[in-house]
Amino acid sequence: MSTGKLVLVRHGETEGNVAKLLDTRVPGLPLTERGAAQAKTFGETLLAPPRVLFCSAALRARQTAGYIEAATGVAATVLDNVHEVQVGDMEGEHSQEAHAYFQRIYRAWHNGDLDERPPGGESGHEVLARFLPIIADLRKTYLTPESTGDVLLVNHGAAMRLVSRYLADVLPPFTTNNHLDNTETIELVPLPDGGWDCIRWGRFTPPFGYDVAPTPDDPMG
Repeated sequence: MSTGKLVLVRHGETEGNVAKLLDTRVPGLPLTERGAAQAKTFGETLLAPPRVLFCSAALRARQTAGYIEAATGVAATVLDNVHEVQVGDMEGEHSQEAHAYFQRIYRAWHNGDLDERPPGGESGHEVLARFLPIIADLRKTYLTPESTGDVLLVNHGAAMRLVSRYLADVLPPFTTNNHLDNTETIELVPLPDGGWDCIRWGRFTPPFGYDVAPTPDDPMG
């Protein structure tokens, strides 16, 4: 059993987060000054440098990973297919109606209806189909029984919550109600049977039965 874990890191705050935009297309909007400070602090407060550091192709993820690289000395590598859930025709929307529509579809994915999709956007099946093989490759390469050190992947709130819900069988409504703040993490430990154990979801640790209301933050958290 590996002594390392997979640490999914949400990027720092962006201009889109502040404006509460559905901002999903690559490259997307940059970090704010606060987002840059969050990323720098995250890198500087890691207990140990990661074994490897990856990020999505989105500008916000690359910038966040750059600050972690500067703090730890571990070079960041961009990976394809780990970008945010694509919302299609709703890109750039910020109305309450658009948020509610997206959240209805997103909740359906967490409850097993992965065929739902926003107009012009991705289904839950498509998000998992592009993302999960990357996770499998990272595990095979860097989280073997002989390996040490963590794998850090800087990516996106909605995508990483969906992926973690299915990898580690963490169930809704916890997974849908508990959004992630910028630079919060979901941490997954590989198990000998090929599964994953979730040991952290943002500010929460197991068991994940917390009865909390949906977090009133930006829609992609």
